[in-house]
Order: sequence, then C-alpha cells, then structure tokens
Amino acid sequence: MNYLKEKYLNEVVPVLQKEMGIENVLSVPRISKVAINIGLGEAMDNPKAMDAAVADLTTIAGQRPVVTKARNSIAAFKLREGRAIGAMVTLRSDRMWAFLDRLMNIALPRVRDFRGISPDAFDGRGNYTLGLREQLIFPEIEFDKIDKIRGMEITIVTTAESDDQARLMLGLLGMPFRKD
Repeated sequence: MNYLKEKYLNEVVPVLQKEMGIENVLSVPRISKVAINIGLGEAMDNPKAMDAAVADLTTIAGQRPVVTKARNSIAAFKLREGRAIGAMVTLRSDRMWAFLDRLMNIALPRVRDFRGISPDAFDGRGNYTLGLREQLIFPEIEFDKIDKIRGMEITIVTTAESDDQARLMLGLLGMPFRKD
C-alpha cells in the first residue's frame, strides 16, 4: 500500500472524525481524483509540441493522457473548432496516491525559492488547483530531452463539503501550505 494512502487511513481519518464530529468513517472527506492539464496554444503553429507534451505528461502521470480539442472557433486566437489545444489525464486510486506522494515530497520542494503553496486556491467546493510553471520539477523528466518548458495545472478533487475541511485534510496529509 502506498505510504500516503496508509497515512490517510491510519492518521488523517481519525483526526478528521474527531475535528468534524463525524461518526461514520465513510462520511469523512477523501480525495476522489487528481486531474492534470497542460494547455498548448503553441500546438497550432507547431504540431510536434503536442507530441512532446503528451510524452511528458505520460512520464509524469504514469498513464496516457487524452488530447483535448477546441470546442468552438475563436477568430481572435486563430483557433478552429476541433483543433488539438491541450492534454489532460485523470488519476484515481493507487496512481493518484503515488502521484500525490511524489508531488508533495519530491517535486514541490524542488521548486526554486519554494516557500509553500497558496492555502487560498480552493474553488468553494473543497477542490484545490495548483499551477506549476515547469515540468522539470518532477524527477522522471530528463532535462536533456526537454524541447520547451511547459506549465501545467493540477486539480485535487475532494469530497469535502467546504474549503476549510479540504484544507484541513490536505494539511494533515502533508501538503506544504504557505504560512502567512
């Protein structure tokens, strides 16, 4: 069993039950999935950029991403409906826990001048979105094989009813929130 999942079940769940006054273990907030998204506006000019982004995302997530296409045309951006403009992957279960463990303990501390992540990036429903500026912070990515630095968004979807519950749960799991 993954270290982070074991920590959640043995340490975090009892604390959350006590803090929130929840009797039923199944009512305790949990992480349901992690979605990783890379938007590629440059893919319109350079089709090889999409292949490189898909390869990077496959390496980071451990599963093949889905190429996302434009829903409607926007003339100002020279964008046509149906054109590939990004890649995303949704992680659940063991891959999700393994990814979160690598993100919290290995990747985020490798960010230059890292002082923690914002504790305010919740969406009002208990989901947390984190933006990264470069894919090089993940140890699986080889520096020599990168053609361009790309950013990505990582969304942690929880079953928490409020942002405070989700913040408490992620904090107990070891998410390095910035102390203001």
